[in-house]
Amino acid sequence: MGKNPQTTGRLRPVDLARRHGLSTQAVRNYEAAGILPEAGRTSHGYRTYTPLHAHALDAFLALLPGHGHATATSIMRAVNRAEPEEAFRLVDESHAQLLQDRRTLRAVEGALRDLGSTTPSPADEGTGPGGEGMFVGPLARELGIRPATLRKWERAGIVTPRRDPGTGYRVYAAADVRDARLAHQLRRGGYRLDRIALLTAHVREAGGPEPLAAVLGDWHARLTARGRAMLAGAAALHAYLDQRDARDAPDRRAGTG
Repeated sequence: MGKNPQTTGRLRPVDLARRHGLSTQAVRNYEAAGILPEAGRTSHGYRTYTPLHAHALDAFLALLPGHGHATATSIMRAVNRAEPEEAFRLVDESHAQLLQDRRTLRAVEGALRDLGSTTPSPADEGTGPGGEGMFVGPLARELGIRPATLRKWERAGIVTPRRDPGTGYRVYAAADVRDARLAHQLRRGGYRLDRIALLTAHVREAGGPEPLAAVLGDWHARLTARGRAMLAGAAALHAYLDQRDARDAPDRRAGTG
């Protein structure tokens, strides 16, 4: 029987490094981390790699943009341990997270549209000192929530009311009322406080929801780029799995003889 072409070609660490624009130390580090299969050794103890290692490195570098370093590393380790189901589970989790992020973006856009169409409540004016905001009670009643919920949102950084120097009561300015309404929309959609806090911070930095159009456009672009990167990573991972199968096929046939 002829030798498997996937295991006959010898590559030095420098060959693998140059092909991928890496240092030889990076290649050795990837092997030590389990991202690459274990290298062969010459009689003098030098590492030797094969085209299979090149495919492994192709797969890892393709997985990085869509899945991140930690998940891409875990995927490759699972494959190299001959645990493809674990690798596929990790891939599925990344896709599930991407889907959740898309849903969050749609919810944010919907909440901002609803916020833009909201007419100011008569309670908005004249509630705080000098008619400059709302106290916690009236705002909570308007939103249909408890005052304790507003205080919880304050601790999460979603709203930042000031204190009236005379009474010590919280006073919610127009921007706080806007952020509380936005938080209320998103909480009804089941979104976590930490995610909502990030959004309201963006709204405050932008000066309101209208300038957020560019932020939302960039968010769309990043999700699209991640989705395409996951497709590229899947193709490279599939190619690596094919090469591993081709390498192992003779052994499986010998075991059934």
